[in-house]
Amino acid sequence: MPHQDHAASRRSRLTDVLGIDVPVVLGPFGGVSSVALTAAVSAGGGLGSYGLYGYDGAAILKTAAQLRAATAKPFALNLWVPTGSETTELPRTEFDSYVRALQPYFDELGLELPEMPARFMADYGEQVEATLEAAPAVVSFVFGVPAPEIVDEAHRRGIKVAGTATTVEEALALEAGGVDAVVASGMESGGHRVSFLRPAEESLVGTFSLVPQVADAVSIPVIAAGGIADRRGFAAALALGADGVQVGTAFLATSESAAAPAYRELLHSPAAGNTVLTRALSGRLARGIPNRVTSELAPPAIAPFPVQNWLTGRFRPTAAAAGNTDLMSLWAGQSARLVRHQGAADVLAELLAGA
Repeated sequence: MPHQDHAASRRSRLTDVLGIDVPVVLGPFGGVSSVALTAAVSAGGGLGSYGLYGYDGAAILKTAAQLRAATAKPFALNLWVPTGSETTELPRTEFDSYVRALQPYFDELGLELPEMPARFMADYGEQVEATLEAAPAVVSFVFGVPAPEIVDEAHRRGIKVAGTATTVEEALALEAGGVDAVVASGMESGGHRVSFLRPAEESLVGTFSLVPQVADAVSIPVIAAGGIADRRGFAAALALGADGVQVGTAFLATSESAAAPAYRELLHSPAAGNTVLTRALSGRLARGIPNRVTSELAPPAIAPFPVQNWLTGRFRPTAAAAGNTDLMSLWAGQSARLVRHQGAADVLAELLAGA
C-alpha cells in the first residue's frame, strides 16, 4: 500500500475551503485571545482564531499585523454581530444602582467605582471595516448572520466567512446568508451561548444532537464545537458528520493562551469539572466555572449586556493580575476535566490522533 502523507489523510471539505492543513479551529476568545496561541494553532496546520470583542479599528489592524509577523499560515479574526438587544443608553440612576451591586468587589480590590462611559462597546461598523482591511484568511461571526454587503465584500477580498449556530434554524440562516462554513456550537461549549434566533435559554441543544442535524440540513462544511477536548471527541465529531472541530477550553488551558496563570491552573484542576450557565459577568448567558460573582449576583442586580460586561471588565483584569479567581470570568466547557496538556502543539497532536 503506498505511503499516504499524514496531513493529507486528514484533509476534508473544511481544509479545502479554508486553506488549512488539518480540520481543527481554535475557538476565538473574546478578552483572552493571544497572538502566541493563535499563531501556534495556525503553525500546526489548523486555523488559529483571535477574538476581537472590545477592539477598535486601530487595535484590530495592530493585532492582524502582529499575527502576520508571528505566522505565515492562515488565521481567523472573530466579530460579534449586534443582535439589536444591546443596551446602548442607560439612565444615570440605573447605572449607579448596578455599580452599587458590584461595589464590594471594587472595594476588595482597592479600585475606585467607575464613571459611566460614553459607550459600553466598540463600534461594529468600525470593527468590520478594519477587519476587512486586515484581510485575514477567514472572518468568523457569532451572535448572528453578517449583512450581505459584508459577506460580499469579504469574498471580493478573498476572505472566507464562517458563522456560528446553536440550532439547525440558525445554521440554515447562516447558509442562506452566504457563509462558507458553519460552526455548530453545542450547549457544552464554554463561554457565551451565541444564539440569535431565539433566546439562549431556548437554544440549548447538545453537540451530539446538534451536529448531525446541522450536517443533514446544510451543504456547507460543518465545524463541531462543544465538549471536544481530545482524540475521542474529534473522532466522534467526524462520525456525527462534521467536517472538522472547533476547540476552546483545551487550548485556553495552554501556556500560550492569555488566560491568567490562576485561571489556567484552575482549568487543570478537578474544579473545572463543574460549570454553570450564568449572566452574572456579562449580562449574556455564558458557561463557566462558578465563583463568588456567579453565586452572589442575581437579577435584578445584573445589568443588561453590554453594561454588565463593561462594569465587571473594570475589575476583572485587576483580579486576574492578583490571581483572584473569585472575581474573574472563568469560561470553560463541560469537558474541561479532559484537559491534559500545557502546550498548544500537544493539544493539536492529541486531537488529530482521533483522525
